[in-house]
Amino acid sequence: MTDASATAARRPGEQALAALGLGAPDLSPADASPHTFPGGGRWRTEIPSCEGPEALAVVLKEASRLDVPIHRISQGSGVWMLTDSEITEMVEATAERDIELCLFTGPRGTWDIGGSTRTDSRGAGLRARGHDAVAGCVEDAVRATELGVKCLLVADEGVLWTLHRGRAAGILPADTTLKVSALIGPVNPAAYEVYERLGADSVNVPSDLTLDHLTEIRRVSACPMDMYIEAPDDLGGYVRMYEVAELIRRGAPLYLKFGLSKAPGIYPYGHHMRELTLATAKERVRRGRLALDLLARHGADGEMAPLGSRLPGALRRFETYS
Repeated sequence: MTDASATAARRPGEQALAALGLGAPDLSPADASPHTFPGGGRWRTEIPSCEGPEALAVVLKEASRLDVPIHRISQGSGVWMLTDSEITEMVEATAERDIELCLFTGPRGTWDIGGSTRTDSRGAGLRARGHDAVAGCVEDAVRATELGVKCLLVADEGVLWTLHRGRAAGILPADTTLKVSALIGPVNPAAYEVYERLGADSVNVPSDLTLDHLTEIRRVSACPMDMYIEAPDDLGGYVRMYEVAELIRRGAPLYLKFGLSKAPGIYPYGHHMRELTLATAKERVRRGRLALDLLARHGADGEMAPLGSRLPGALRRFETYS
């Protein structure tokens, strides 16, 4: 780790370009996010799409081999795709290393019988269709937290608000964190603030937001942000590794998510996709190492949040009701 501040990070190729008279304009301090994670640090790491105990074991082994620090590991198929013993095994393995485990909740529109999600407009998207779908998400949330899961991934505003109310009412543990999926991520500061007030503890924004968009969001909300540094193809396939230092400077507190482009989708996971899932899990960790090496070369690998930290700090909420 270096002592260089992420707010004054060197940009890719900066010194060589300046020597050729092609230097970039000076960075504006007004663009930098003033926010940090509680307990210090401007960025954390996340390995997504870890679809069960076997994939988790691969991730943990590869992270140890490549010295990739991990704050959070998330899964995309859903709580309902895991047995109790599988969830327990994942909870124990991550707890042993002080890593937050985040599991997706319940039914989603793209897996439902509604045809609108398959039209060109993608109407209704990933939302939970009807009362029973919301109930399924709540069922997943209660089951997962009873088994020791502390972070839940949601893709519906109503489910988010319901789980936040459940947390306030003691139905879910008070320290449960709620993460908004990239599949419904907000694209403007007003929407981002709404998710925070509905109960989000971190919000995954789409990976095609500009640097200026991140600055705009940070002027209205300190809620932690998640962003794929490399996005899966179904989310655009964007690769933004060379921007990672500037993404932190603009978007902190920021979870760096190491996805994988040019790889088939694996949701909902089953053992028929085992080899692909294990191979891509391993490669996501390697992508993380590449991004962290870039940060080090750019003098921006300082200010990582302490390993084991997971809470978002004080956030603004809508008033709950019984």
